[in-house]
Parts: sequence; structure tokens; C-alpha cells
Amino acid sequence: MNRREFLEATLALMLSSEALAANKAPASRDVPRRKLGRTGEQVSCIGLGGAHIGGQKEEAESIRIIRSALDAGINFLDNCWDYHGGQSEVRMGKALRDGYRNKAFLMTKIDGRDKKTAAAQIDESLERLQTDHLDLLQLHEVIHQDDPQRTFAAGGALEAMQEARKAGKARFLGFTGHKSPAMHLSMLEAASQHGFRFDAVQMPLNVMDAHFDSFEKRVLPVLVKEEIGVLGMKSLGGTFILESKTVSAPECLRYSLSLPVSVVITGMDSMARVEQALKVARGFKPYTEKEIQALLARTEKAAQAGAFEKYKVSTHFDGTTKHPEWMG
Repeated sequence: MNRREFLEATLALMLSSEALAANKAPASRDVPRRKLGRTGEQVSCIGLGGAHIGGQKEEAESIRIIRSALDAGINFLDNCWDYHGGQSEVRMGKALRDGYRNKAFLMTKIDGRDKKTAAAQIDESLERLQTDHLDLLQLHEVIHQDDPQRTFAAGGALEAMQEARKAGKARFLGFTGHKSPAMHLSMLEAASQHGFRFDAVQMPLNVMDAHFDSFEKRVLPVLVKEEIGVLGMKSLGGTFILESKTVSAPECLRYSLSLPVSVVITGMDSMARVEQALKVARGFKPYTEKEIQALLARTEKAAQAGAFEKYKVSTHFDGTTKHPEWMG
């Protein structure tokens, strides 16, 4: 897939303004929606990252951030069983009271690699989030060489995830990882060999990734071809990409949104970050091929050897490496 084809695929994911107006209340019309693979679901092009919820000094501020995002039309909520020792889910659960659950497409992730551990984490997440079901349940941090084998083994995590879906605890299933495109491809191959198809896959997509061990070049075309929902993350690489002094936060978000992704999940740890994300989403126009080439030329030198992609070349973002007990 070349960049022109990427742009065409991005436009195909975006709903027309007429369709949006017909399906959404006025308050959310200006946040574009995109198709989530073959699921039939439509999600906001920007999603609220759960890793940045739970760290606010006051719980009320976390709740305010989540509800403000939902009220503004950001319906995709990301979370994980292990974020802030479970506090991200606890606070999100409180934010989803009073009818807010109906506004959200709710996703969380589990770390368990065996059926028993995974099943327990699913139930804990549901309790914290104060809901009887997840819209999307994902296996977190596919960053270990044996993850495909453990996931699809008899008594593995996938059995728990499939049983959760059968029981109505989860509507769709996916996986996420940030370490290596090869690991994502191995996971997709294992799924194919077992006659299983993921509904969504989450991975880093940003201006640095395009140059080094690239998910964009190696995994994204596969997902687009298979019509699997693409969840982009780490558009700012945590804060590391901004430290390169080559791009601004809005440029990073716009670049990721210009790829054929269903949603770009970004950290919103303050109201200022919510407004920043909303501004980019509401005014979004895909970068032209010429603009993309100029942006990549600007970031090429800084991107060498993954200098600003710590999640690929270090254990900085590896929760399950630091806490293998989470996997069971």
C-alpha cells in the first residue's frame, strides 16, 4: 500500500456529514465518526486514553475529563485492568454513571495469558467499570515472543475472552501491543491458523514509527485488507516525540488521523488536553501526500534507531515485563 492508497482508505473509513447528522445528536456532530472494521460500529476518530485517567490528584477531575469528552462527542474510551492499580477503571466507572455509559463505546484490556487469570481480570474490570459488558475487550501488551502460543493454547486467554463474548460480557475482541510489528503479525497468523479473526488491533502509529521498525508499513496494510478495526495509539509517543522538537502535538494527531485508522487514542489528562484533541478532530482534514512527505522529511533524522520510540527499544512502557505475575 502506498501513501495515496492510505489516503483513499482513510477517506473510505470516514462517514459523510449527512450520515453523521442523521445518527448523532447536535452536540456530537462536529466530532467525525469512523467505521470500526467489520463490526458495524461507528466510533469517534479520537479516543480518550485510559492510562492518563487515574493520575489526577482529585477523582472529581478525572470524572470531569471523561464526562466532558463524552458530552463533546468523543465516544471511544480506552482503559486497562492494570492502569494505576485499577484506579483508571474505578474512576471511569464512576464517570459512566448517570446515563453516561450509554454515550460510550467502552474498551478495556486484560493481561492474563491463561484462561483462569484472564477470566478473573475480565470480571474485576467489569466490576470497576460498573457495567455488565464491554464493547471491546482486548488482550494487553502482546510484546512477548510466546504470546501467540499462550493465547491460543488450550486453557489460554482466548478461551476466556470467547466465553466472555458468549456470555454477553464483551461484544468484540482484539489485542494490543507496542513492541514489534513482527509480534503483531505473528499474533494475526496464529489467529488465522486457529480459524479466529480479531475485530480490532491496537498499535503505535505516529511520525516516528513511519521510519523505524514500522507498524504503519508492515501491519496496517494487513489490517486494512482484512477489514479489522485499527486503533492507533502513542501518536505522541508518550511525551517523547514532542521532545524531539520536530513536530507539534496537533501535527502528531493529524498525521495519525490521516492514516486509515478507526480511532486515534490519545492521553487527555487535563481539560486543556481534551480541548486540544477536540480542536484537531473537529477541524480534521487529511494531510495531502505532499504534506505527509514534508512532515516525514522533517522527522526522519530524529526517528533513527527508535530514539523517540521508547516503547520499542526499552522496557519503559512494558507493564507486563515489570510485573509478569499479571499474566498468570
